[in-house]
Amino acid sequence: MPPPIEVAGRRIKRYHVTADPAGIAPDVQEAAYAMLPKLLPEADGTPPATFVVLHRGADDGAYLNAYSWVWDNVLHFKGASAGQPVLGCPDRDPTHFIAPDLPWIGCVWELPPILHERDAWVRHMLAPDTPDLDAYMADCLSEGTTGDRS
Repeated sequence: MPPPIEVAGRRIKRYHVTADPAGIAPDVQEAAYAMLPKLLPEADGTPPATFVVLHRGADDGAYLNAYSWVWDNVLHFKGASAGQPVLGCPDRDPTHFIAPDLPWIGCVWELPPILHERDAWVRHMLAPDTPDLDAYMADCLSEGTTGDRS
């Protein structure tokens, strides 16, 4: 798992999903993470934490899902897509991201981090007497594929 980054004052955990053993190409990563400021909500007093799932499909598609904690215990979603004309992308370039206005929160391969992150948020931010954002940021889904998680 790539290390966390900070964007627009938010601490961001990063998950990558791909069937390619080489991982996600650096140019796709760079283009996806350049989109992040457009996917993040305004600060509302909730500790500024987000987790993202960057998914490189087996075709030309690339997808960036940004899940941000807001209103203390609510998960805000905004996504971006590249290289997938059926989603409104202008071409098949996996580095040309747009933010389609779709109600989808992720495909089956992108969803395992949501369960882990929900439990980590409760464990470190809601259940303790004193929330611990550093502990939340360090608590990540274990390495491995997402296809065989249940």
